[in-house]
Amino acid sequence: MITTIGGGESSMGSAVPRKERLYLQDEAERRIQNRLSRLEGQVRGIKKMLAHHESCDDILVQVAALKQAVNAVAVELLQAHMETCVLERVEVGEGKEALESLKGALSKVLRHI
Repeated sequence: MITTIGGGESSMGSAVPRKERLYLQDEAERRIQNRLSRLEGQVRGIKKMLAHHESCDDILVQVAALKQAVNAVAVELLQAHMETCVLERVEVGEGKEALESLKGALSKVLRHI
């Protein structure tokens, strides 16, 4: 099932288009939320390592793992984006818009890897 969000303000303060828009499937959103929760735990762990003056090498290993985990969130979100937003636009005959949406999303992610 695809969840839609109506017009109005989002919780992040940015305006949402007036017409209803597609959003992630519930399962995809749950998986991303879980990954983000694990990221929060990893950050807390790294902060503790710093506070306990653990070795730089050990901290760097954890920072590298954190970076990989952030990349995994981006991959999960891109997959969900393709399965909802992009696919739905293709199915209603808006293939060009879907392609532009996907290109924009990929560009944003790949620029920061």
